[in-house]
Amino acid sequence: MSVKWGVVSTIKAPVQEILDFCAHHLELGAHRLFIYLDDNNQEAYRLLSDHPKVRPILTDDGYWKRRGMKRRVKHQSRQFVNAGHAYRRASGQVDWLTHIDVDEFLWPDRPLAEQLSALPAACMCARLRPWESLSSDGQAVHLKGFSIPMPRRRAETEAIYPTFGAHLNGGFLSHVAGKMIYRTGIEGLKVQIHNVFVGEDMNPGQVELSGTKLLHLHAKSWEDFYAAFHFRLEKGSYRSELKPNKPREEGGLSLHELFTMLYDEDGEAGLRAFYDAVCSAQPDLIARLAQHELHLSVDLDLARKRATQFPAG
Repeated sequence: MSVKWGVVSTIKAPVQEILDFCAHHLELGAHRLFIYLDDNNQEAYRLLSDHPKVRPILTDDGYWKRRGMKRRVKHQSRQFVNAGHAYRRASGQVDWLTHIDVDEFLWPDRPLAEQLSALPAACMCARLRPWESLSSDGQAVHLKGFSIPMPRRRAETEAIYPTFGAHLNGGFLSHVAGKMIYRTGIEGLKVQIHNVFVGEDMNPGQVELSGTKLLHLHAKSWEDFYAAFHFRLEKGSYRSELKPNKPREEGGLSLHELFTMLYDEDGEAGLRAFYDAVCSAQPDLIARLAQHELHLSVDLDLARKRATQFPAG
């Protein structure tokens, strides 16, 4: 019997981005998509409802009332609640479920169901490692990776990003932990952003799913980066409570501290200089990444996938 897998995501985004995300994963073979619309996106709800493998939910006041709670203020907290709700629904529909964001795209090197079927019975979850996008003007999406062993990662990061690498974890602006894909039907399993728990046991039987990359389109363009900058600095992936890449006594700065310093000193121009050095697909940066086998170029072909899966969209 073939393994079935699905995706859960809490999404607040334009309709086309939602359809792109869903179409991509449907084309990969997802059996079920549980999409929690974090705003009153009636058009997205209508279009998604027409697809037999998509289960959209408008997380309006009625939704939260049925959960017996008020709408959580932090989007991370809303993600936890929605992921737990989807996990209970998924049992019997899919064998594996992954909780990812609208700007994250699974990229398996062979069918994902085949990879999941090969995992040992004791494996309750597998880790999907991220590759973070670089901005470019062409159709191809360029992405950067990182090495998992920390001493090697630090040395490579400082070599690849000579100006800012000392303050970056693998050269990434967002998470390096990746996301999890986990078995359904496990009593007491709870989903967090980057880990799962069964009781007090974190990530029981975890393996690295090395045959699947998680493409993270975190900062597709300078305009996207700057538009999200202040929110991420206050509440998102650059918020103040996140720790620096290396100890402060060794000169480490958190992204919050680094960005605040750049913005205070040079304003938008300071941030743009950082972005061009770290996040733009410049030939010299791509060459340094390629030297360490940390460059990837893909064509997501999203327009075709969207037209195939959602012809009315």
